Amino acid sequence: MPSYPDLQDATVLITGGANGIGAAIVRSFHAQNARVFFCDTDATAGQALAAELGPRATFAKVNLMREAEIVRWVKAITQGAKKAKSTQPIHALINNAARDPRMSLASMTVKDWDDLFATNLRAYFLLARETTPHMPAGAGAIINLSSITFHIAPAEMSAYVATKGGVMGFTRSLARELGPRGIRVNTVSPGWIMTPRQLKQFVTPKIKKQICSSQCVPELLQSEDIAEVVLFLASSASRAITGQEILADRGWAHS
Repeated sequence: MPSYPDLQDATVLITGGANGIGAAIVRSFHAQNARVFFCDTDATAGQALAAELGPRATFAKVNLMREAEIVRWVKAITQGAKKAKSTQPIHALINNAARDPRMSLASMTVKDWDDLFATNLRAYFLLARETTPHMPAGAGAIINLSSITFHIAPAEMSAYVATKGGVMGFTRSLARELGPRGIRVNTVSPGWIMTPRQLKQFVTPKIKKQICSSQCVPELLQSEDIAEVVLFLASSASRAITGQEILADRGWAHS
């Protein structure tokens, strides 16, 4: 893994960090000696990961569908820094948490639609609103996770695809708004990642062959592959990049 000196001691917030891609992102920032604050609804996995990594990784159980919990989480982090007499601002926000249910148009309810948008898009806005006042001018970074599904548009995922299209629109406009302060905003759109949940629920040997044949590089993607892209976008090595979507899919959308 490359080393990014500017991430050492940097305060980084990561949502959905207990499992899958999120956990890989937490581990990657921790390996850079950043101060990692991550949240999830899976308290068991989140607490286990924090205990494994030690004092530089702090977990909180947060329901991202509730504005008050988001506000409380960010406030606890920033106030904690003040009490410790730390001048550390929030260097990066990684909006990773999302759900990807399969729902047909006929079976989807208004509540299903609204709940998915609350988790997959509204929470991104709320986290950005709460964290950007604490980001340093010229050094802050927001990385929003979208998905290759926006480009390939699979059936029975219309609500999910709509939220991921919204993420990209949010990124583009927010990059323009925050650019004068030197805060960069980018989107990472992963391909099909071999997380434990995907392997258990959806990825059969036949699906693996289909994925490899769809990609330019026929190698299955792992969570760590996405974490390295996120690290790059959070670091000063990517200081020329903002308002962009990075497709981390081994060339699937290209094909």
